[in-house]
Amino acid sequence: MSDDFSVGQEDLAERLARRRVASLNTELQDVEQVEYRQVRLERVVLVGLWTQGTSGEADDAMTELADLADTAGSQIVGALIQRRDAPDPATYVGSGKVDEIKQVVDGASADTVIADGELSPAQLRNLEDRLGVRVIDRTMLILDIFAQHAKSVEGKAQVELAQLNYLKQRLRGWGDSLSRQVGGRAASGVGIGGRGPGETKIETDRRRINTRAAILRRRLAAMSTTRALSRNTRRRDQIPSVAIVGYTNAGKSSLLNRLAGADVLVENALFATLDPTTRRVRSGDGRIYTLTDTVGFVRHLPTDLVEAFKSTLEETVQADLLVHVVDGNGADPLAQVSAVRAVLAQIGAGQVPELMVVNKVDAAPPDTLATLRHALSGAVFVSALTGESVGDLKTAIEGRLPRPGVLVDVVVPWARGDLVDKAHRLGTVIESEATAEGTHLVAQVHEGLAAELTRADSSKSPAI
Repeated sequence: MSDDFSVGQEDLAERLARRRVASLNTELQDVEQVEYRQVRLERVVLVGLWTQGTSGEADDAMTELADLADTAGSQIVGALIQRRDAPDPATYVGSGKVDEIKQVVDGASADTVIADGELSPAQLRNLEDRLGVRVIDRTMLILDIFAQHAKSVEGKAQVELAQLNYLKQRLRGWGDSLSRQVGGRAASGVGIGGRGPGETKIETDRRRINTRAAILRRRLAAMSTTRALSRNTRRRDQIPSVAIVGYTNAGKSSLLNRLAGADVLVENALFATLDPTTRRVRSGDGRIYTLTDTVGFVRHLPTDLVEAFKSTLEETVQADLLVHVVDGNGADPLAQVSAVRAVLAQIGAGQVPELMVVNKVDAAPPDTLATLRHALSGAVFVSALTGESVGDLKTAIEGRLPRPGVLVDVVVPWARGDLVDKAHRLGTVIESEATAEGTHLVAQVHEGLAAELTRADSSKSPAI
């Protein structure tokens, strides 16, 4: 890894610079003779529903919602959970609970209420009317975090498309008062008898959203073509690909940095990585394979987000091996494993071979590690922070990579040193010896390279 100040750490410094330092206060105490000003974080109240599972699982869900809200840049001033069999179709929570939330909002001077679920347009409108503050749901919160963390052109376009798809279903209109009236003859209209309500404001907004979404889809399609060309090149050379997947903040980027000597952004925050990073790695026997760091998953990942990031997630679907990273120090690691596997099945990667990796063993409680060792048979336990057992993980990955299936025994002319290099990079060289005619190779390679080596074999070439 380079000693220079890495790109990833520059990104981290930029993010941290935008955060408020709690111990410093620039608020003026005497505001009678000066202009009053106050800079503060958005004050939010969290609302959750306990519809199934244990009380501990409900608490874990609220803890995760709090982590999401903190990552988005807010100050949590209250949290309420209601036990119900199903969400209320009108207000998400019961009428009495809405009144209780109103008291908390007023008492804490909250700006926003965040619900741990996806709210319908009617639920959003009813809650805002009764609470008198802005209401957002879990989906909008995740989209906001993605919008803050997106760095690449493709990532920003994917997030914007997901936001537009979400907002299109939640546009609000107030009838003819917002309609666009048809003008008279002087305004190039149709004149007397032809005036009507025209296109309403909500119809105009929906049309503009559809137009913008179509533009973004065309841009993403062009970007995915470029990504596909890179994949086709690797597929032609049959370079194995490994995708690092897992729950958000499980330590995937730290693991990539350890395995590949990369310098991607590492931050103790949810969804710190949005743009996939691919690095080439050389195995112990000299073969080349790729490692890709992917966006983290979370329970109830918004469908619009999965659809918008489809081109990025193709790296996961077409991988030869998934390194599934689990946070050993997480609140409920096994529940996170189930959530990740559910998303993998949703995007069509459920059948890709999987290597389980439990990370953060340096901080995880011993009883949790014992439970994970029993539940995740064959998993590798590592610490990306300290480097503990990372060598064992490399060995495990290399052992699961697809191996070339064609055995060749050839003499490669000296003029074709490129083929010898290719055999070392893309295959497994069993024997290599210098002879008068060239390099004698015994190796296992893929079919395409085997054909090239056979054509170049000087021992089988006719004598001149």
